[in-house]
Amino acid sequence: MTFVVAEPCIRCKHTDCVDVCPVDCFYEGVNFLVIDPDECIRCGACVPECPVEAIYPDDELPDKWSEYLEINARLAPAWPVITVVQASLPDADEWAAVSPKGSQLDPAPAERR
Repeated sequence: MTFVVAEPCIRCKHTDCVDVCPVDCFYEGVNFLVIDPDECIRCGACVPECPVEAIYPDDELPDKWSEYLEINARLAPAWPVITVVQASLPDADEWAAVSPKGSQLDPAPAERR
């Protein structure tokens, strides 16, 4: 079992969740974060930290975002790990209420800093 980052994170990419993760299982793309399902220990510490409510236990993931289980598993190995809080995307507040926005997901990894 794992936690999953779903569509609300796209184009927001708040990183408060990575600061509380005890196993560093978050990975960073250009405009989205994912959780590596093989590293997640299902502690749930990240869930209350997400201001856009984008993180769900896999068994409670809304059906409309079921594809994000596979997206997290596929992209985590291709993206760099993120372990420190960074600024949200500049237009995060504007994108927070947009739905659907799956087409906005950029599959490229974030550049390592």
